[in-house]
Amino acid sequence: MSFSQLAISGSIQRALNDLGYTNPTPIQSKAIPIVRQRKDLLGCAQTGTGKTAGFAIPVLELMEEDRKSQPKPRGIQVLVLTPTRELAIQVLESFRDYGKYLPFRSVALFGGVSQVPQVQELNRGVDILVATPGRLLDLIQQGLLSLDTIRYFVLDEADRMLDMGFVHDVKRIVRMLPVKRQTLFFSATMPTEIKKLADSMLVQPETVAVHPVSSTTELVRQEILFLDKDSKKDVLIPILKEEDTERVLIFTRTKYGADKLSKFLHKSGISSAAIHGDKTQGARQRALSEFKEGKITALVATDIAARGIDIDELSFVVNFEIPNIPETYVHRIGRTGRAGRNGFALSLCDSTERAYLKDIEKLIGKKIPVRRAELV
Repeated sequence: MSFSQLAISGSIQRALNDLGYTNPTPIQSKAIPIVRQRKDLLGCAQTGTGKTAGFAIPVLELMEEDRKSQPKPRGIQVLVLTPTRELAIQVLESFRDYGKYLPFRSVALFGGVSQVPQVQELNRGVDILVATPGRLLDLIQQGLLSLDTIRYFVLDEADRMLDMGFVHDVKRIVRMLPVKRQTLFFSATMPTEIKKLADSMLVQPETVAVHPVSSTTELVRQEILFLDKDSKKDVLIPILKEEDTERVLIFTRTKYGADKLSKFLHKSGISSAAIHGDKTQGARQRALSEFKEGKITALVATDIAARGIDIDELSFVVNFEIPNIPETYVHRIGRTGRAGRNGFALSLCDSTERAYLKDIEKLIGKKIPVRRAELV
């Protein structure tokens, strides 16, 4: 199935084309039609399954329908609650990516930073609000925002909310929402307390479940290589030559890191290009086309820029830096091992990243084998 078969509205389809998105994931193909019917949804899905697009795309479509059929509503129309700042930023970026040709304003609210810029954004008028529970309640208590106008409410990662002790805050927030609303509830697991919470919030929901994210890693051979941070680049070159691969997708955490590594690879005789958010759409598309056509061997990407990369014959992925969100690891290595083919994912781990590795192994339910090589 392709996005065009889902009959996505023109402005959003255009944005998806810009991103290089062609085929929806299982959660997207199941959830989008249900949400568009204005039904409540109970989704059992992990972060790496593409669920953000599964709710962001149809919610944007419904907002556009509302805008065309009635006067512009006042106040915030959409509230997405996430357990962490990182997820709030990712969800915000998704809404902005998919809604780039729509006139809706969005903002993320989270703690750990000054509230002043966030409040300034709110005061300019916001349609879509992505928030962590603590900062949201704090601003409500200060009288700086109200939830009276919410039409669409998304609770993301409900089980992580429970693990992090946010369930009471979530219940407080839900009590402030209008009774008449559409609610979309997502959780990777359904322990008893989460099921009770879902039952209390949802009205005649449709249920969608996809396989746990860890199952997507089974076709991918995974290895970890422990080494000093400073020796990562030097060790990478012989590995790439040893694997004798036509194409390798290499992930870094930052835009600067992607540029720096791409230049180093080029100087070392490995044709490469970097893609990240600071590159123009044209430059990203050009690099991706050259990579697909085999004109360059290595594509160095940040996680956000790598969205929409869909290459069936990609057999090798390198995590030059370990991601700090475990689901991101699964999403990265899921770029290989597509369509029943075997893939290989190698992660370079320095001492500062061992905690991230521990979280990843907990999520996928197994220890990643350590690469035994003279290179270490």
